[in-house]
Amino acid sequence: MEWNNFRVTSWVVVALILAATVGCKERKMFVLSADELASFQIVVPVQGSAAEKRAAEVLQQYLERVTGFELAVVGDDQPKKEREILLGDNARLRELGIEIDFPALKADGFAIKTVDGRLVIAGGSEKGTLYGVYAFLEEYLGCRKYSPEVEVVPALERIELAAIDTTQVPVIEFREAYYRLAGDPGYAEWHKLDSHREDWGLWVHTFAPLLSPEEYFEEHPEYFSLVKGKRVPNGQLCLTNEEVFAIVVAGLREQMAEKPEAHYWSVSQNDTFSNCQCDACRAIDEREGSPSGTMLTFVNRVAAEFPDKTISTLAYQYTRAAPKTVRPAENVNIVLCSIECNRSLPIADDPSSASFRKDTEDWAKICDNILVWDYVIQFANLVSPFPNLRVLQPNIRYFVENHSVAMFQQGNREIGGEFAELRTYLIAKLLWNPEADVEALMDDFLQGYYGEARVHIRLYIDRMHDALEASGQHLNIFGNPNGPVEGYLSPALIKEYNGLFDKAEAAVKDRPELLQRVEAGRLPLHYAMLEQAKQRGTGEGGMFVRGAEGQWEVPAGIRERLELFTRLCNRQGVTRVTEWHTTPDEYQEGYLKLLERPPLEHLARGKKVALNPPFDSKYPADGEETLTDGLRGALDHSYAWLGFEGVDMEGVVDLEEVTSVHRVSADFLQASGSWIFQPERVRFAVSEDGREFVDVGVAESRVDERKGGIFVESFTAEFEAVEARFVRVRVESRKSCPNWHIGA
Repeated sequence: MEWNNFRVTSWVVVALILAATVGCKERKMFVLSADELASFQIVVPVQGSAAEKRAAEVLQQYLERVTGFELAVVGDDQPKKEREILLGDNARLRELGIEIDFPALKADGFAIKTVDGRLVIAGGSEKGTLYGVYAFLEEYLGCRKYSPEVEVVPALERIELAAIDTTQVPVIEFREAYYRLAGDPGYAEWHKLDSHREDWGLWVHTFAPLLSPEEYFEEHPEYFSLVKGKRVPNGQLCLTNEEVFAIVVAGLREQMAEKPEAHYWSVSQNDTFSNCQCDACRAIDEREGSPSGTMLTFVNRVAAEFPDKTISTLAYQYTRAAPKTVRPAENVNIVLCSIECNRSLPIADDPSSASFRKDTEDWAKICDNILVWDYVIQFANLVSPFPNLRVLQPNIRYFVENHSVAMFQQGNREIGGEFAELRTYLIAKLLWNPEADVEALMDDFLQGYYGEARVHIRLYIDRMHDALEASGQHLNIFGNPNGPVEGYLSPALIKEYNGLFDKAEAAVKDRPELLQRVEAGRLPLHYAMLEQAKQRGTGEGGMFVRGAEGQWEVPAGIRERLELFTRLCNRQGVTRVTEWHTTPDEYQEGYLKLLERPPLEHLARGKKVALNPPFDSKYPADGEETLTDGLRGALDHSYAWLGFEGVDMEGVVDLEEVTSVHRVSADFLQASGSWIFQPERVRFAVSEDGREFVDVGVAESRVDERKGGIFVESFTAEFEAVEARFVRVRVESRKSCPNWHIGA
């Protein structure tokens, strides 16, 4: 752990000067100095909570680090001193007539006061006093915690504070920044963050654990969704089935008995679609104008069985729209998810978020117990540049305005990611106070975390955000570095960004710990350049260039950048570069294999392809030319693959002249975890005139559809040479996910 200690002789003077006449008993300043420390003590309630006792421990430890002197901690049944720090709901407060409105502080709020030579930090019923101690350390003594490892603790010979009388009560009652570093207990305490792992008995997507298809589907398919006339085990539950209700309630009762301290319990849809379309469920949904009608009707019934608990459910994807007439019960919490939203503009102002705004505001009209599940990173490429810092505050404000009393900001469950420390820090501060000065917070963080490199990194952040705004492009949480190649990740801008990082590294070249942080901050640029090289394939900035004799070669800088990226990731402990899979070493291994596969020379190279239907916009690659550019697709569906959803596909290649053809081959990707499957079969045909085609072969899939992971299969037809100008490839798609699959 790094502690930056600065020995200063000047005073720390904060807040308003106390107006008092000379000779008045109440002092103008609250002073801690070497000659007075021995007369001080920290007083805690004898019957205090665990949080109040923890507050005393934290305050004692940090004051010792700040002043070099350890203050005694005593109970409020011990004799009074004139110089005391009073923590929590303390008997001393009543003895001295110091008034604190504890009910107004709720669970986590606190008051900090200086009264007659004493400092008072008193908080609400949960962690308020502890949070007050951390606020005092940060706001009045200048302490900082930028990450679990990086702290600033000033060393002060004398602390002199102007009068303090402040109260803070968070408007957001449950605050979770879902980043790995926020899971550090000390960091979470400091930044007043919660965790669903501690406070919830069950947390979202709970239909399967509450009523398992493995246990029930074979004998009771009627418990599960009816979809297109067929019961499916990997969809949702039939929520109008009385036996389903009884099983869910019994399961909850059993789990609550095992975890009685948990107040929140989620009864919510699986992370799939396929809501039930039986007559009874459909009737409710049609009446209510949304499948949330059936969901909320069911959840309200469950909540009535547990009046002392809060039952939570999702407003997510197919249940996102609020029902027309059904209203959440008093002990029902709605988890509203913003997964579809663009992140380049604030939700309140973004035309493309109009549908989400309507749903948000409709829920706000009927419910004042809403938890917003927001998404703040690019999940498909965790290390990629993702300039969304300017929308964090306006989005949190918008959610609060629409009755969000709880917030789950989903960041990176893995270690690392673009500006993980900065983004977590800003989110934590904004969850506590949505009106905080975010610009000042960012500058403070950059100063403390990057030192003299801060100016250049701030310029980098601003330049990229300005470029995104100027481009008018959307920022998608499932995007990649190739989409904005004409916008904030253009070659010219990447060159400019690298220049700023060159200056940042030079500024801290003699400070190894700061240099490492700057190098880690540059990882997203390395990643973007590597990914764009894949997309370009050949030519400037691509993976391959023509050598002096016309052969394909790998440019000198590609391998060096790949090695540097992998080494820096591993040094920083980065666990994944994409959500759920691909370690840095696996990324390097896959990239090296790609570099061993230069472009293929074949008859169709560079020729035009007519597609019917067109490729899906979610997987556009470089358009039709992707199929004939000679590049082989890698084990990564983010580039070099065209995608087709729910349809058969036909492609006709025009060779431009009649040519002898004896073999046709096409590659197909399977990534079942991303709902991408091999075709069932591929039919090949040729023609001289483009009208009359002759079949030349059929290739069947040779791979079990259940095979996991990501892999490529070549579908090939070999035949006696024929004369042809046009080659047709007809693909028979699976069209929908198999019954066993989560996306059935």
